[in-house]
Amino acid sequence: MQHDEKISSTSISERIHKRLVKYPLREHLIGLWFGRKLTKHGIIVVSGGLPFPKVINRGGTIVTENCQFYSGVRLEIGPQAEIRIGNGTYLNRNSVIVANKLVDIGADCRIAWDVVIMDSDQHDIPGRETSDKPIYIESNVWIGCRSIILKGIHIGTGAIVAAGSVVTKDIQPYTVVGGVPAKVIFQYQPDENTSN
Repeated sequence: MQHDEKISSTSISERIHKRLVKYPLREHLIGLWFGRKLTKHGIIVVSGGLPFPKVINRGGTIVTENCQFYSGVRLEIGPQAEIRIGNGTYLNRNSVIVANKLVDIGADCRIAWDVVIMDSDQHDIPGRETSDKPIYIESNVWIGCRSIILKGIHIGTGAIVAAGSVVTKDIQPYTVVGGVPAKVIFQYQPDENTSN
């Protein structure tokens, strides 16, 4: 029993050491501070200096696993809305998520600079009421710099959104899209021997 406890504590200390080598202690400490603004979270790392990530919570729920947030990231959430972010996902500088219903981001997603993900129109359009529709982004998705993901979108596993795209329709798994509005550029087969 004592031997098992020693192995367990050794593996935990090794994991902590590896993580501290990859990310400085300062980024972990800022992550602890930022994590207080989330409903539930794993290990959070905040990188990139000022301005620190910001949360505007009007009564919703934000649940993340082990994630990395860069400077300038902003999470805005409405009453009874949800933001869920999976393990290993990072949001790069100045990216914004606005959730009035649900934004669900899977594991190991790479979200580049200045990306906007919004499940709402945010204001009435003349002759129409505001509507909110959930956004689902599956695992291993890469969203390029300054892309916009609009309400009601479902992005499949392994999809890639080229920089500067505006996504107005669902994206199938392992599909590369780009443009305004985003259109399919090509589809690919994932390499079974490597992960995205």
